[in-house]
Amino acid sequence: MWYNQGVEDRIILIDKPAGMSSFGVVARVRRGLRDEFGHKVKVGHTGTLDPFATGLLILLSGRYTKKSGEFLKLDKVYEATIKLGFVSSTGDIEGEISPYSVESCPEEGIRECLVEGIPEAAAEDKRPSPVKTGARDAAPKLNILESTLQTFIGEILQKPPKFSAIKINGQRAYKLARAGKDFEVPTRKVTIYNIEILEYNYPILKIRCHVSSGTYIRTLAEDIGEKLGTGAYCEALRRLKIGEYDVKDAEKLPKM
Repeated sequence: MWYNQGVEDRIILIDKPAGMSSFGVVARVRRGLRDEFGHKVKVGHTGTLDPFATGLLILLSGRYTKKSGEFLKLDKVYEATIKLGFVSSTGDIEGEISPYSVESCPEEGIRECLVEGIPEAAAEDKRPSPVKTGARDAAPKLNILESTLQTFIGEILQKPPKFSAIKINGQRAYKLARAGKDFEVPTRKVTIYNIEILEYNYPILKIRCHVSSGTYIRTLAEDIGEKLGTGAYCEALRRLKIGEYDVKDAEKLPKM
């Protein structure tokens, strides 16, 4: 186990449970190392996971905390469950969730395929596929969904959510958002290397995506829903890999 290796300088792989913040994980590991060595050991993370998310979290302890920069820019792989037809104030299950409403269909973009006005050519999807598709008329057809996801592949501009750990003028964005402050989050370039559909049964879409550092999957989910014209939020999120580090090699947190 990570807490019984006998050395203070470590790369610690944790499979974070849902409902715990990344800082909570750091505190738990710090206490474990303190109990092991009888004194305080420095511990830091190399990139947060949202509290509702699970999966790989890389922590560094002792002198290895100076190596954090080596991990921050690594690519990541996630599995995400996206719920279409609804939106969330935070982009995930922790926000205020409401049905998505469309006042009018946009003149351009892939959204024209949706709801009552699906063009006949787009509505016909006769290709065999192992992916389950929903039967509701309002559900985007599989071929439309696939072509929409392809528009996100490559370098894109993304605006991180206001409820996030990024800093705005030295303050965490989520703290400003909780305080009701009015502020803008700047857009930034991120890269989506691949998006694979694992399951599609409207309104649930499950994907696996390989992305660059700095990519917010909550924002990706919202942008997918916006482009489809259904709205969407991230219902579940699991981080599988950071660079070559795999969650299969991670430890569960010990009970304290």
